[in-house]
Amino acid sequence: MEADLIVTYLTPGHGVRKAYAKSARKVKSRFGASLEPLTHARITLMGKEDAELPRLTQSDIIQPHQGLREGLSCFALASEMAELTMGLLPPGKPAQGVFDLFLEMLGQMERDCTELGALLYKIRLLALKGYAPRLSGCGRCDSKAARFFASQGAVLCDRCSGGMDRRGTIEVSPGSLRLYESLSTWELDKTARIKPSEALLAEVRGLLDAHLEFILARPLRSRAFTSKTV
Repeated sequence: MEADLIVTYLTPGHGVRKAYAKSARKVKSRFGASLEPLTHARITLMGKEDAELPRLTQSDIIQPHQGLREGLSCFALASEMAELTMGLLPPGKPAQGVFDLFLEMLGQMERDCTELGALLYKIRLLALKGYAPRLSGCGRCDSKAARFFASQGAVLCDRCSGGMDRRGTIEVSPGSLRLYESLSTWELDKTARIKPSEALLAEVRGLLDAHLEFILARPLRSRAFTSKTV
């Protein structure tokens, strides 16, 4: 039916879940604004626990996060965070830590929406899921290294990378390494007080884009949109 929707949720107990919302597009739908993107809601599903597409029977708004949808650049950043989260999580698996991080980050982004905040979220999510890149030393011998190879998920020294194709590799400057390490440990609200240079942001952004594209075997679809709006 044209009025029906398939909605994707991030849940603490079952990770990524899809649900069938009957007549959700109708003007007088009982779900109202609770199905708006990025809304935190309490939902009730009907069907077996392992059903591939249970039916959504109730959805009550806990926090609408409307502010994230009011500005194009902010919505683009939050959408990119959501797409990455869905891409890294296996369906049906508990994801309490990721859920808590995502929810906390949505609140922070609504108060102060910055690209720095979105980068912080990506870095924390990668670490939480075991995909963090190795940047503090050569990924093979632990010696000093500054060239990032996305195919290895690490920086490699000249000796260990001898003979490897360097096309698409990224030079990691000391400044971008410090920024990356800081973002992995800062309190979330600190992103509102720190203003790194655009050059450093671009370096960290480029490194993460390359790393994520290799992990996901595709670029984030929302990334192209974000690059035009932020």
